[in-house]
Amino acid sequence: MTSVLIVDDHPSFRANARALLEAEGLEVVGEAEDGTSALTEVERLHPQVVLLDVQLPDMDGFEVASRLAVNGSGPRVILVSSHDVCDFGRLVASSGAAGFIPKAELSGAAIAELIE
Repeated sequence: MTSVLIVDDHPSFRANARALLEAEGLEVVGEAEDGTSALTEVERLHPQVVLLDVQLPDMDGFEVASRLAVNGSGPRVILVSSHDVCDFGRLVASSGAAGFIPKAELSGAAIAELIE
Protein backbone atom coordinates (compact mmCIF):
# COMPACT_ATOMS: atom_id res chain seq x y z
CA MET A 1 0.00 0.00 0.00
CA THR A 2 1.36 3.42 -0.98
CA SER A 3 1.76 5.88 1.91
CA VAL A 4 0.90 9.53 1.26
CA LEU A 5 1.44 12.83 3.08
CA ILE A 6 -1.03 15.54 2.02
CA VAL A 7 0.29 19.11 2.15
CA ASP A 8 -2.21 21.93 1.61
CA ASP A 9 -3.17 25.05 3.55
CA HIS A 10 -6.91 24.40 3.10
CA PRO A 11 -8.34 21.91 5.63
CA SER A 12 -11.28 21.13 3.34
CA PHE A 13 -8.98 20.06 0.50
CA ARG A 14 -6.92 17.91 2.87
CA ALA A 15 -10.08 16.21 4.17
CA ASN A 16 -11.49 15.62 0.68
CA ALA A 17 -8.17 14.36 -0.68
CA ARG A 18 -7.76 12.02 2.31
CA ALA A 19 -11.25 10.55 1.83
CA LEU A 20 -10.73 10.12 -1.92
CA LEU A 21 -7.28 8.55 -1.68
CA GLU A 22 -8.17 6.22 1.19
CA ALA A 23 -11.26 5.07 -0.71
CA GLU A 24 -8.96 4.22 -3.62
CA GLY A 25 -6.61 2.13 -1.48
CA LEU A 26 -3.84 4.57 -0.60
CA GLU A 27 -2.70 5.03 3.00
CA VAL A 28 -2.73 8.67 4.09
CA VAL A 29 -0.15 8.77 6.90
CA GLY A 30 -0.39 12.47 7.68
CA GLU A 31 -1.21 16.01 6.72
CA ALA A 32 0.64 19.33 6.81
CA GLU A 33 -0.59 22.88 6.26
CA ASP A 34 2.61 24.61 5.15
CA GLY A 35 6.07 23.95 3.77
CA THR A 36 7.89 23.95 7.09
CA SER A 37 5.56 21.39 8.65
CA ALA A 38 5.69 19.35 5.42
CA LEU A 39 9.47 19.00 5.72
CA THR A 40 9.10 18.03 9.39
CA GLU A 41 6.38 15.47 8.67
CA VAL A 42 8.37 13.88 5.85
CA GLU A 43 11.25 13.32 8.27
CA ARG A 44 8.88 11.94 10.92
CA LEU A 45 6.56 9.80 8.78
CA HIS A 46 8.70 8.75 5.78
CA PRO A 47 5.83 8.68 3.26
CA GLN A 48 6.39 7.21 -0.18
CA VAL A 49 4.49 10.08 -1.81
CA VAL A 50 4.00 13.74 -0.89
CA LEU A 51 0.95 15.35 -2.44
CA LEU A 52 2.09 18.97 -2.35
CA ASP A 53 0.10 22.13 -3.06
CA VAL A 54 1.99 24.67 -5.14
CA GLN A 55 0.79 27.67 -3.10
CA LEU A 56 1.56 27.48 0.60
CA PRO A 57 1.69 30.31 3.16
CA ASP A 58 5.38 30.10 4.11
CA MET A 59 7.19 28.79 1.01
CA ASP A 60 5.89 27.59 -2.30
CA GLY A 61 5.56 23.95 -3.22
CA PHE A 62 8.39 24.23 -5.75
CA GLU A 63 10.82 25.15 -2.95
CA VAL A 64 9.56 22.29 -0.75
CA ALA A 65 9.86 19.84 -3.66
CA SER A 66 13.40 20.91 -4.44
CA ARG A 67 14.41 20.55 -0.78
CA LEU A 68 12.94 17.04 -0.70
CA ALA A 69 14.74 16.08 -3.92
CA VAL A 70 18.20 17.18 -2.76
CA ASN A 71 19.68 13.77 -1.96
CA GLY A 72 17.49 11.69 -4.27
CA SER A 73 16.35 9.30 -1.54
CA GLY A 74 13.26 11.19 -0.43
CA PRO A 75 9.63 10.56 -1.28
CA ARG A 76 8.10 11.00 -4.71
CA VAL A 77 6.59 14.50 -4.83
CA ILE A 78 3.43 15.25 -6.79
CA LEU A 79 2.50 18.90 -7.10
CA VAL A 80 -1.17 19.89 -7.09
CA SER A 81 -2.97 23.14 -7.71
CA SER A 82 -6.35 24.55 -8.64
CA HIS A 83 -4.47 26.23 -11.51
CA ASP A 84 -3.41 24.49 -14.71
CA VAL A 85 0.13 23.19 -15.15
CA CYS A 86 0.75 25.68 -17.97
CA ASP A 87 0.44 28.50 -15.41
CA PHE A 88 3.75 27.41 -13.88
CA GLY A 89 5.95 27.14 -16.95
CA ARG A 90 9.07 25.06 -16.35
CA LEU A 91 8.85 25.31 -12.55
CA VAL A 92 7.23 21.86 -12.27
CA ALA A 93 9.99 20.16 -14.28
CA SER A 94 12.82 21.97 -12.50
CA SER A 95 11.44 21.31 -8.99
CA GLY A 96 12.40 17.65 -8.88
CA ALA A 97 8.75 16.62 -8.53
CA ALA A 98 7.49 13.45 -10.22
CA GLY A 99 4.74 15.48 -11.85
CA PHE A 100 1.67 17.63 -11.50
CA ILE A 101 -2.04 16.87 -11.06
CA PRO A 102 -4.75 19.55 -11.18
CA LYS A 103 -6.78 19.32 -7.95
CA ALA A 104 -9.98 18.67 -9.93
CA GLU A 105 -8.34 15.58 -11.49
CA LEU A 106 -6.87 14.06 -8.32
CA SER A 107 -7.26 10.29 -8.10
CA GLY A 108 -5.37 7.24 -6.99
CA ALA A 109 -4.90 6.31 -10.66
CA ALA A 110 -3.42 9.73 -11.48
CA ILE A 111 -0.94 9.33 -8.62
CA ALA A 112 -0.07 5.77 -9.68
CA GLU A 113 0.72 6.96 -13.22
CA LEU A 114 3.28 9.45 -11.89
CA ILE A 115 5.05 7.21 -9.40
CA GLU A 116 5.41 4.02 -11.44
